[in-house]
Amino acid sequence: MRLGVYTDYSYRREDDVVYAPRAFAVFLAGVAACFDEAVLVGRLEPEPGTSHYRLPPELRFVPLPHYPSLTRPLVSVPAVLRSLRRFWRVLDEVDVVWLLGPQGLALPFVGLALLRGRRVALGVRQDLPRYVRSRHPGRHWIHVAALLIEGAFRALARRYPVVVVGPELGRRYRRARACLVAVISLVREADLPQPGEADERSYAGELLALSVGRLESEKNPLMLADVLARLRERDPRWRLVVCGEGPMRAQLEQRLAALGVADHAELLGYVPLDGGLLEVYRRSHALLHVSWTEGLPQILYEAFAARLPVVATAVGGVPAAAGDSSLLVAPGDPEAPAVALARIGADAELRSALVESGLERVRRSTREAECRRVAEFIAEPRP
Repeated sequence: MRLGVYTDYSYRREDDVVYAPRAFAVFLAGVAACFDEAVLVGRLEPEPGTSHYRLPPELRFVPLPHYPSLTRPLVSVPAVLRSLRRFWRVLDEVDVVWLLGPQGLALPFVGLALLRGRRVALGVRQDLPRYVRSRHPGRHWIHVAALLIEGAFRALARRYPVVVVGPELGRRYRRARACLVAVISLVREADLPQPGEADERSYAGELLALSVGRLESEKNPLMLADVLARLRERDPRWRLVVCGEGPMRAQLEQRLAALGVADHAELLGYVPLDGGLLEVYRRSHALLHVSWTEGLPQILYEAFAARLPVVATAVGGVPAAAGDSSLLVAPGDPEAPAVALARIGADAELRSALVESGLERVRRSTREAECRRVAEFIAEPRP
């Protein structure tokens, strides 16, 4: 079977190599590898260059004309029209298309696939209206557009199978024709420690709390500074390491300085999973995740695989993903995660219980296992 995949990433190309900006593209490539042939469709930046994740050469990439954002419709219309023509030609080469969203351009792609008699599967990674309200406060027309796109996707899911990320989205799409609640895991089976393998991490000296994620409002990055300040009052051995990029970096730096903890924090920017992030996980002592909203964050599984205890806000799909493998706290309260991290630093028995439970969870949801589940779901024949 031949698969076509569309997601609204902006890809880059240097010579004959295509690069993706987000790690999710690695998962897409894993799903595509389960098919006889596959093609990935997405916007291509006009200028040559590289990005964080190199696509495998066996995954063919079909570029769409670039547009800056669908929130600027007058600028984007010419590129969108050319994209429709390009996608029409792609349909000559595939049997089924997997369209990721909710996203505006994915909707007419569904219509084109139907006209050509191709099978359609949908993909949903986030609560679009909530995400848009967080990213574009005050821009009410964009909020309305997000609600309409979300409604259209949910209506289409009544007819076409849908892959959703995390149980919260699973509940929103419970009336779909067929719904697979997936785990986006990038942890390979080879990355997991062997049974009986010793953990050399020591909690006797300096301790590192690691945060991994975009520095944007829905991730609540400013609270990291407040957590660090309260944590160091309890145990001054703790430092903060932040891996992520985004528009709130300067605000986070200012907040760290205002609270007097800037010398105890390090902002590394975006660190790719295969470009140093695994090593950062392994030298840290706990993962701190303070987001306001989430689907099902893949970083939880990366931390579990690195034997890292986790403190996370109980939002979205986090409780189902983390359960008793993490210490869950309410969002917006810096005191609770500071207390939880202090417990992790002081209680070896607690650390051991969290680590073993986390390892058990990630062994059930490796990249290979989850890619196979998604591929089999997309390929399954339905009357």
